[in-house]
Parts: sequence; structure tokens; C-alpha cells
Amino acid sequence: MIENSLGPFPLQIQQVQSDTAQNYTIYYSASGPGIDQDPKGLFYIERETGNIFATRAVDREQYPSFQIICFATTPDGYSPEVPLVHTIRIEDDNDNAPYFTQDAFEFSVPENSKPGVLVGKVTAEDRDEPYTLHTTLKYRIVSQNPPVTPAFSLHGDTGVLAVLSPQLDRELVPSYTLLVEVRDMAGQPFGLCTTGTAVIKIEDTNDNAPSFKQLQYETRVEENRVNVEILRVSVVDLDEPGSPGSGAVYEIIRGNDDRSFEITTDKSTNEGVLCVVKGLDYESAKQRILVIAVNNEAPYMLAPHSQQLSQSTSSVTVHVQDLDEGPVFKPCQLRLDVKECEEIGTSIGRYLAEDPETGNSEGISYRIPPGQCNWISIDERTGEVRTIKVLDRDVGEMRRGQCNITVLAVDRNGKTGTGTIQVFIQPGNKNFPRITKTDYIMCRDRKPICLTAQDGDESPYSTPFVYRITDRSLASMWKITRHNDNSVYLSPKGDIPFGTYSIPISVIDNGGKVGENQVTVNLCDCVTPTECSSQIRVLPGGNVTLGVWAILAMILGSLLLLLILITICGCCGSGVMHRHVTDDCANHNLIISNTEAPGEEVMDHNIIPLQNTSDQGGYGIKTGDQQTFEMVKGRGHTLESVKGGGHQTLGSVKEGGGQAMMDTCRYSYSEWHNFTHPRLGEKVHLCRQDEEQKHSEDYLLSYNYEGKGSLAGSVGCCSDQHEEEALDFLDQLEPKFRTLAETCVKR
Repeated sequence: MIENSLGPFPLQIQQVQSDTAQNYTIYYSASGPGIDQDPKGLFYIERETGNIFATRAVDREQYPSFQIICFATTPDGYSPEVPLVHTIRIEDDNDNAPYFTQDAFEFSVPENSKPGVLVGKVTAEDRDEPYTLHTTLKYRIVSQNPPVTPAFSLHGDTGVLAVLSPQLDRELVPSYTLLVEVRDMAGQPFGLCTTGTAVIKIEDTNDNAPSFKQLQYETRVEENRVNVEILRVSVVDLDEPGSPGSGAVYEIIRGNDDRSFEITTDKSTNEGVLCVVKGLDYESAKQRILVIAVNNEAPYMLAPHSQQLSQSTSSVTVHVQDLDEGPVFKPCQLRLDVKECEEIGTSIGRYLAEDPETGNSEGISYRIPPGQCNWISIDERTGEVRTIKVLDRDVGEMRRGQCNITVLAVDRNGKTGTGTIQVFIQPGNKNFPRITKTDYIMCRDRKPICLTAQDGDESPYSTPFVYRITDRSLASMWKITRHNDNSVYLSPKGDIPFGTYSIPISVIDNGGKVGENQVTVNLCDCVTPTECSSQIRVLPGGNVTLGVWAILAMILGSLLLLLILITICGCCGSGVMHRHVTDDCANHNLIISNTEAPGEEVMDHNIIPLQNTSDQGGYGIKTGDQQTFEMVKGRGHTLESVKGGGHQTLGSVKEGGGQAMMDTCRYSYSEWHNFTHPRLGEKVHLCRQDEEQKHSEDYLLSYNYEGKGSLAGSVGCCSDQHEEEALDFLDQLEPKFRTLAETCVKR
């Protein structure tokens, strides 16, 4: 059905028929929106024919379609067919004109923008059916205000506004008003249209430089006035007021080398305020000429094809007015250095003031106001400065080492000037260097002693120190070696006797002051200093003798050592093996051991493993009853092992029984050889049958040749000694070897 149809009504729009009408009498009916639902009565269907009629016009934008259900029944109410769903669509009529989404569009664009720069987009809508000519819109600019050269373009399909002219100048035209039109039917003349407004504001850029209203200014100021405003200057800027492009920034570019002037900007008026921040002196300069320049807060953005902007400047002449001034100290702050501990009344300098008008010091008197550090005095007429107390950096308020003292100068007219004296106490050489520690104990290792000195003075009267031994006899026995600026090492020259030495040592600081020190060194026969507790006496001239207690301690120590040796000899006499072996076999039988704790059970190159069926292993040693040897491999085989399961020792081999000799332990070399040789061969043979097929390197060991000439001979088992030779040399071992023998005795 066509939207907004003009009729006549009722207007037939459709007919429905049932295929069963040939066999039955069919009555038609319908239900749904537009019939028995809102909007009711818009459609009806004829009962006999099935024709559908519309009773009035329909607005598509309100009701785009209707979905009704048609029924076919017989007079008795039977429905030979399934109800039919029927859709009535309202065809669109271009009855709605397009409209803009805003009453007025507002945009902005910087001035001097290039053509093609996007400004904004205007949008419109149409209520007619989408995607038809009724809703295909076209845009165009109808007019521009002010009516100058067109500055903007409008895209017909998208409504996008862009810059067209490169001559956008805010200072000439601050804004543009465009009348735009939108038309449906793709812009055809018979299409419906609507107009709208777009306002484009031109944003300011800093394309204009500020310039002074005057090129020259004059002003006056009294001398010695500070922090006072003396002049205001103003500029003209065509850029938008209040924007960074028009905000003025002033600076003094010439004539202010001493920084006596300062210029700032008054934000409310954009004026430059010139002030004096340091007092001017009429006698030095009666006038000052300043050159002031101005810029903007924002950087310049030049228009296309425009010339470089020049900086505007202006000159200011400042006339200084003369005033009657008080005396002026030159310099205004004077530094005086005073040596520490100088005598009272020492002259340390002069501090004078001048009258600015006359340029001399006549008629000026000086004084120091009370309430300050009472270190110095100043002569009322001459300005001479003297000390009134001894200045010592170690006393009270003088520890800081300095003090600022204000001095007044008064002229004949009563005008007063002030100045400051800075008194600095320079460190002096008043302290002697001294060694911090003077008592030391030096043991037999004769490790050098580090001597360190201290000096209460500061540089340059402290380090580096110079050490000297003042006694010539002791200087020949002791030497000093430098460590660093304040430390040295003290050590003996060669092998000097034990005892206590009192060594006089002088320490000289960098200022030449000498400190005498007495260092006592107890050269003791000890390992650690704590062992040296005996008192030792020092004889004059450096000769050292032992005291009574030291001699007594040495006698008691000797008696104790003798008792220990007798005990060792008595315990080991019956267990020492009196045998003689060749000198060539001692290399790997007597070994040095530094083991302090039990180690792992490893193969000892000095032990020959023997075969035995016993599972017990151990270490055997010879005693008066029997002798065994420790086995590393072979599970506890001993030299007294049992052939065939019986307990057999080397003694049993010799005597033919299983009991060892009780009175002696002497066996000949041939007996030893006959006992070990077959077992050694058997062990070598078994080595080849080991499951890992190891070689005999674990059983046949190489021995190094030690050489001949040993007084003790050899205790080895591989020499060619005759069986008549025994091991008697073991009885003549020195004390340190007796300790080894005692260790080997089974307790």
C-alpha cells in the first residue's frame, strides 16, 4: 500500500482465496494490527470474496508494515486450510524533508592555516526510508558572511568543511558564518531541502610582534634607594588580548651589567614595571641608560610568505639624584687571618671607611657595637684592629675558628656606615706528636710492630711524621720502616737476644715540632703474646738480663722436659725393635705426618697386604708380647697371621710354634724375607684374578732412593741387609723420633 494514498476509500489493496472454495462454501475473516488491534479499523476483509480494503491513508514513518492472519472456514465452522499470515507493507513516499542535527554548528581553525586543513563536519538526517533516493542527501554552502573571497569548502556527500583560502587572518576577520543547505533525492531540484548555520571562529596565533608605544623614556631615582618602582612602559600587540600571543615579556638587554635594575610584567595591564633592586651611587654614575626589549610569551608563527618579525626596543635614561650619605667601608666585608695563640694586643690589620662626598677618611670614628664575640678591638681614630685575648681553637666559642664582627663608622654629621670583619683563626703548631701505644710484646716470629702517632694540630702542622731512634746502641739493633704518613713499622735488625727493650723514639711533625716517646718492646720466646708472662728487667745502656723468675721458670721447664724423656724411654724400651736395615729402604717407612684428626682409610704405600681368610681388619703394632702390622687391603692380615687357620706370627715361624717370643722382638732380615716373599707373590697372582682386572700397582709399590750415609739407617723392608744386622739404631733416635716410637707402642 502506498503511503499517504489519496483513495478513494475504502481502497482495495489485496484479495485472498482458498483452493478449497471449489468443494466448500468458504467464508473469509482476518485478525491482527489494523483490523482488531491498534490501529483498529484501518483494514477489513470481505466475507464472501476475500478482498482486503483500506479505510484511510497510512503514514509509513508511523506504521511501516502490518502483519495480519487470514482465516478460511465453512459455514459450520470447519477450517479446511491452515490460517494464512499476510504482510501489508507501506511503500515510502518522500514526504519528509532532511534536517540538520544541530541548530547551529560551531567550529574553530587557527589563522594562517593551509588549504585543505579540516575544520569540521555538518550532519543531517531524513525520516524517510533508508537507502533510497528519499534519504540520499547532498550538502552545499549557500552563502558566507562576511561576503569576501570564499574561505571554506563543503564536501557534498560527507558534509566535511575544509579551509579553502590561505588568507585566514584573525586580525582582519575573526569569524565566518556559513549558510549551508542539505537536499534529499541526491540533490535533485525536486528534492526536499533544509538550511542550517555553521559559525567558524578563527583562532589567534602569534603572528604579530609587540611594539613599544614610545621609543625613549626618562625617569629619576634617589641614590641608595632599593626595591622601588621608577617607570612603567607599555606596548601595542595586534594579537588577541589575554592570549599568550599578546602577553609581553620584557628584558633589559644593555646597561645593566651590575644588575641594579629589574623589569617585570604587570599581568593585568601587560605593562613593563622597571625597579631598582640595588642602590645606585651618585658619585659613581650620575645617570644610567638602559635598553629594554619586548617579546611575547608564545613563540612567533609567521604567516605564509611573510617577513621575519623584528624585536621592538626602547631606551630608558635614569637620572640618579645625590643625597648626603654616611661613610662607606671599602671593602664592605674584610677578612683578617690570625695565627692561633698570638699574644694579646697583636695588630692584625686596619679597617677604614670613606665619606662618599669627599672620598677620604677624615673625621670618621670607628667602634664595635656590644653583643658580639669579644675577640678584637678597633682604634677609634685609625681603624687599627688588635686582638684582646689569646685566640685558641680549642677553647669555647673559638672552636668554630671564625667570627663575624660588625663595625660602625660615624662621620662629623652623625651619618653612620657599617662594615663586617671576618676573623679567621689559622691553626698553629702547638701540640707535640705522640705515639698512641708504647707497650708491645714481640714473639719469636719477630713480626714488625706498627707504631702510630697522633697530633692535635691541623694541617699543615700534623702529618707526615718523621720517626727516629735517638739511642745509637738501640738504633743498631732496631730499625724503622715507613708505612704511611702517620705510621711506621718497628722491627729488630737480625737475631738479637730475648728480653725487654726500652727504645727512645722521637716523632717530628710537618711543622718541625718534636715529640719524645719511650716504646717498650718485650722480645719474648713465645708463639703468642699471651704466653709471655715473665717479668724481664732492662739494664741501662740497652743490655738485657733475665730476672730471677725467668731463670726459675727455665730451670723448671728443663726438669719437666727431662722427666718426660725418661718416661718415654722407660715405656718404649721393651718395645723398640733392635734391628738393622739398609740405608736405602728408609725412604717410605719413616714418613712425616701432620694429620691432626682421623682420615679416610686409604692405601698406604708403605704397607704390604697379605692374604687371610679372616674378615676382621685392623692396625697391628709390635709390643713386648707380639707384633702385628696394619693392613689396608686384604682384610686384617697381620704378620702373625695363621697358616691354615691357626694364629701365626713371625715369631712362630722362627720358633716353630704359635707363641711369640716374650723377651725379645728381634728378627733377622732373612726371616722377614722368607715370611713375606711367598705371600707377596700370591697376592700379585690374585690381583690378576680381580673382577675389575686391576694391575698390581696397588700391591707392588715403587720406592724412592733416599741415599746413603744416614746415621739411623733404614727401617724399610726391601733392603739387602744381612740377617745378622738388627735395628739397634732405633734406640739412638732423637727426641722427636721417640715421640713417633711412643705413638707406635700399643697401650
